[in-house]
Amino acid sequence: MKKALFLLLAIAATSALVIFLYQRNAGYSPHNYKIGDRLDSLNHVIVYYNGGMGNVSGRNTSPDGYNIGLKYQCVEFVKRYYYEYYKHKMPNAYGNAIDFFDRGLKDGALNKDRGLIQYTNPSKSKPQVGDLIIMDATLTNEYGHVVIVSNVTDDEVEIIQQNAGNPDHPRDVFDLEQADGLWEIDHSRILGWLRMR
Repeated sequence: MKKALFLLLAIAATSALVIFLYQRNAGYSPHNYKIGDRLDSLNHVIVYYNGGMGNVSGRNTSPDGYNIGLKYQCVEFVKRYYYEYYKHKMPNAYGNAIDFFDRGLKDGALNKDRGLIQYTNPSKSKPQVGDLIIMDATLTNEYGHVVIVSNVTDDEVEIIQQNAGNPDHPRDVFDLEQADGLWEIDHSRILGWLRMR
């Protein structure tokens, strides 16, 4: 009897997980947002609603043909922000969020693919407003995630993001700690951050 009950619970939990992942990737939303709706902005660069995390609504390119990214993925927002706000074009205009971080570089080295200085988590350099934070992949997201620092204090980092899953929260806050001359954002997925030279 216990085995049968355990089996039924396992099937129910697995079914609920499959439905959740399908809806998240297919664009299902319990909210009243439509794909392309404005959620937030940073320095007049808009965060748009993407529907499901796996949804793609075409490719965004600049008037001169620079690849900004797939609408409205996380990469598209950060590249659009850097293009519009800093007038920065990344030398390598392609890749997923996880590809933004070069694991072979030392703290404070030039990331040539992105044309930005790369810092590891933890780093000698404190995160700054405008930095890109790169998050590692997970079991349900092999592409990683990339966000922009929107505010920094001595003990917190606020970020703004596109396509994070919950459209009601395009911003999030992480704890920031300093120890032994190193700054660390307290989040297990954060690989590091990139900054304009």
